[in-house]
Amino acid sequence: MLLGSLLPQQNLTLAASWPGLFVDKQGVYWDVPLSLSADLASVGSSSGLSYHLLLQQNSGEPKCFGGDETNDVPLALLPGLCAKAAISIKRSIDAWRKKEDKLKMVQPYDAFLSDPHVSFTGIVGAVASGSLGDCSKRISVPDETRKSNAFRVFHERNKFAACADLFASVTFTAQHGNFQRLFLDLTRVSARLDISSGSLFLRGASRLAQDFFFSRRPDLETFCDVCPDVIVSLQQQIVGPFSFRVESSVAIDPRSQDHFVRVDDSVFAIDWALKVLGSAKATAWYSPKHQEAMVELRFFEV
Repeated sequence: MLLGSLLPQQNLTLAASWPGLFVDKQGVYWDVPLSLSADLASVGSSSGLSYHLLLQQNSGEPKCFGGDETNDVPLALLPGLCAKAAISIKRSIDAWRKKEDKLKMVQPYDAFLSDPHVSFTGIVGAVASGSLGDCSKRISVPDETRKSNAFRVFHERNKFAACADLFASVTFTAQHGNFQRLFLDLTRVSARLDISSGSLFLRGASRLAQDFFFSRRPDLETFCDVCPDVIVSLQQQIVGPFSFRVESSVAIDPRSQDHFVRVDDSVFAIDWALKVLGSAKATAWYSPKHQEAMVELRFFEV
């Protein structure tokens, strides 16, 4: 339930599901008997300060849905109460934008895709979370601890955990065409670099700087600490309102001798821009890795 009229400058979403269906990083689905959540976020803008608050309560033991029963239950789905708060600063810069040479009296298929441009967007923020119950165990898991050098507190007896960290993201976008003509009037590429743990990145960057200064051979684990998560996408108009889009996550792993750079996950989609609505589209997408497909209606998405 979205309560936008009560808070015009914020988005408040209240959700309850019984059972709730979730998917983990391996593409395995899980049933949670009862899941309640309240989500409050500031209205998105191209630049400026924003915040996001989330409160979630899970009850009952999660069960694997249509997958391997030997899979470990994601600790975030275990019973308990979790609260998260994030604040960030966003800045968008247009390196180049062309508003001329549009066809007169011709409405673009999508109003948000009508200007050729080259732009950069940067986000820097901080996130803090607290957990009470069985879900607090994820703070003590070695793999999770290795992924972050953040501040963390864990009390096993009281089943309480808290942590805080920094994050950052940089996005590059380039578009050619006005999406007005019938053929090949839209080519759009983008790349996003995400740093999920700012503290781990700063620690790795500091160690690399020391290794370089003292002429030491850097450790491969340190290289992994500073490697961001990369997501690249390409969109190409086929004919009229129809365009083809592919989005892939790229993993950079210096420890792998065979695949230093590999594509972990790709999603292929056909978009049908609904011109009459200004900026809306019907999307049919397919994920080979997860063997999933879906048809969706999306509004005001770039």
